[in-house]
Amino acid sequence: MFKFLKDVVSGSGAGVKDLPYNIGEPYSSAWGSWTHSRGTSKDDGSPVSIFSLTGSNANDGHLAAGRNGVKRLRTVRHPNILSFLHSTEAEIFDGSSTKVVIYIVTEPVMPLAEKIRELGLEGTQRNEYYAWGLHRIAKAVSFLNNDCKLVHGNVCLESVVVTPTLDWKLHAFDALSEFDGNNELSTGPMLQYEWLVGTQYKPMELAKSDWATIRKSPPWAIDSWGLGCLIYEIFAGLKLSKTEELRNTASIPKSLLPDYQRLLSSMPSRRLNSSKLLENCEYFQNKLVDTIHFMEILNLKDSVEKDTFFRKLPTLAEQLPREIVLKKFLPLVASALEFGSATAPALTAFLKMGAWLSPEEFNKKVLPTIVKLFASNDRAIRVGLLQHIDQYGESFSAQIVDEQVYPHVATGFSDTSAFLRELTLKSMLVLAPKLSQRTLSGSLLKYLSKLQVDEEPAIRTNTTILLGNIATHLNEGTRKRVLINAFTVRALRDTFPPARGAGIMALCATSSYYEPQEIAARILPNVVVLTIDPDSDVRSKAFQAVEQFLQIVKQYHEKTSGGDSSEGMGSTISSLPGNASILGWAMNSLTTKGKPSEQTTQAVPPKSTSPLVSAVPNAAITVASRAHTQSTTTLVRGGSSDYGGDMADQPAPVSPTSTDGWGELENGIGIHEDEEIEKDGWDDMLPLEDEKPPPALANIEAAQKRPVIHTKPQGSIPRPKSTSHVSKDADDDLWGSIAAPAPAPAPAPAPKLASRSSNSNVKAAAGGGIGSGSVVDEDDPWAAIAAPAPTTRARPLAAGRGGGRGGGSKPGVPKLGAQRINRAASTQKF
Repeated sequence: MFKFLKDVVSGSGAGVKDLPYNIGEPYSSAWGSWTHSRGTSKDDGSPVSIFSLTGSNANDGHLAAGRNGVKRLRTVRHPNILSFLHSTEAEIFDGSSTKVVIYIVTEPVMPLAEKIRELGLEGTQRNEYYAWGLHRIAKAVSFLNNDCKLVHGNVCLESVVVTPTLDWKLHAFDALSEFDGNNELSTGPMLQYEWLVGTQYKPMELAKSDWATIRKSPPWAIDSWGLGCLIYEIFAGLKLSKTEELRNTASIPKSLLPDYQRLLSSMPSRRLNSSKLLENCEYFQNKLVDTIHFMEILNLKDSVEKDTFFRKLPTLAEQLPREIVLKKFLPLVASALEFGSATAPALTAFLKMGAWLSPEEFNKKVLPTIVKLFASNDRAIRVGLLQHIDQYGESFSAQIVDEQVYPHVATGFSDTSAFLRELTLKSMLVLAPKLSQRTLSGSLLKYLSKLQVDEEPAIRTNTTILLGNIATHLNEGTRKRVLINAFTVRALRDTFPPARGAGIMALCATSSYYEPQEIAARILPNVVVLTIDPDSDVRSKAFQAVEQFLQIVKQYHEKTSGGDSSEGMGSTISSLPGNASILGWAMNSLTTKGKPSEQTTQAVPPKSTSPLVSAVPNAAITVASRAHTQSTTTLVRGGSSDYGGDMADQPAPVSPTSTDGWGELENGIGIHEDEEIEKDGWDDMLPLEDEKPPPALANIEAAQKRPVIHTKPQGSIPRPKSTSHVSKDADDDLWGSIAAPAPAPAPAPAPKLASRSSNSNVKAAAGGGIGSGSVVDEDDPWAAIAAPAPTTRARPLAAGRGGGRGGGSKPGVPKLGAQRINRAASTQKF
């Protein structure tokens, strides 16, 4: 019980009370009497290395040397020297005795010998890696000897450790001492703890303790010898056991051999300075060393050099050892991108190297950097991120996309560069499935609504394709509000043929989201129009869509006729052709619809016929509404044939830029109920500009023998002057055959532009040819549109249209009155 309490108070071998780190498993080798163990921080769990030295009492010589090593390691700082973090000295109770332990906490490292075995490099890759490591150790030794006038005293394989980024670092400073070359009269030892150095690592003068010769020698003499010992050990793969083994040069590369021999010169004054080793030896001039050196001084390079280097880096990375690329180059490139010292081509190399990582390592080492780069203001970086988003987008979590990535990506929707807008649009194929419903409905759809009227036709096309792709991720209410308006009112009326084709495909791919009533009233009328589109590809897609939607409506009819409910329509629809996943066609469309700058010019019909297309669904909805409300209307025989005949000659739709916002489109897609009753079903149709009636109309007129009975219209809404461009005679020829004779109404001024259903009535009242005593000959189909005899009853109409010219009090000659009516009508028409 007492031993347990003692361990709790004073600590035990598994840890120390005052040490804020946990001690883990030890490595198999370490320098001198030290023990090298793995460790972690108690605060954040970050990895560290812990070196411990145990002595029997506080006056132990090893402990004294260890304290010297702690002091030197804390004060000497260099990129190629082990980084010091923490140290402490504690007394540990071990059974019946007390021991003193020194702990040094450093950055996480492992012994060089173990790392070499772990990498298992061979041939050229091994030589390049050794060259890089020796280059770093030589720089550390040069720093100590030439800059600090210090002597390490024991440079060897065990005094070198390797970081997680595969950097070689020098440590084991227990024997480190100042070079006392100026005090030639001194006879005492210059290295106080030279007894710690193994005999096989001592040069001749140090082995003999010839301190006078040592003081006369250059500061680098002892450590240059040690550097030669290190070269022998790493290439021989064996720990040096005796000095004579250094003469075996079979394993030393030929390019390094001359300098190796100069490092081990028997005369201290002739030994090669480590700084000269780096300058003269061609062994250190290879791709790996040059590439790392360039990365380390990247801030000193100009933009041209950086751009050239990073464009070559992806190819160069394939030639270098994969382990070194992932553990050394990848962190360097990531750091350069984060701090802005790297150019946009570095992103390509960064993602290529990151693709070689495991998914867990990718999420840890690559994704955090990418998330930070999305906040960059560099347009080239943003373009690079969007171009390669398919390589890393799937690795993002939904929270990261919604909170950190999308807010920065969304700025590209309104960018002045069309190329960046299109890349931003395409990136939504990957990011949209990870967005929340709030972001989809409240932000993304607003941007897409603007892009669907973008000035670039390819962007409008891709917006439609994207909507078809992300439809499955929208909630039901949003789909009902957006999809039909976006695909019919916008896409199907675009002047760019691929945009119309994309709208048809999007409708087919999302057909399972539409009710049969919506298909019949809102989709089919708009798609049928495109079966006569000037573009053959659009026409073929339109015919396929018509067949698909008619099949859906037919299935609905069969279910309702058989007494079954409409449930299960989704499963039936999903099995129809063309309703498969649209990812394939979306990607094809994204890559084949042309560049953003391409604009296909379509033959635009006369502008007066453009509103005809937009009125098609309105007319259909109005007629259906009138049938339900049983309001007073004009009954027309064969009216559906006339409707189809008119639509056969209608031109391509107008540009979608006339509207903005899907909400407005939804409200304007049909006529409100209070307006439906007041308007005639034909009020939405505008007169055609064709001077000749189409052949279909001529056939209808010939077949129509019985007049249509009209009730007295409740009121006609006159059309603006700007909407009529057809002469009075053409209007008579087009609509006279289906107009009913008026029941002798009282003479009244005719409106400037009456609806088509009451046009013949106005003419009868104005001309007086068809009055209360006139009867239409049913055997002659042209009698209804024959020119009536002029009478004076047209006087009020002439007076009203003439603005009171002539006073209207003096009755005129009938022939003159008829001529004035025609002149006034033609003046208003044109």
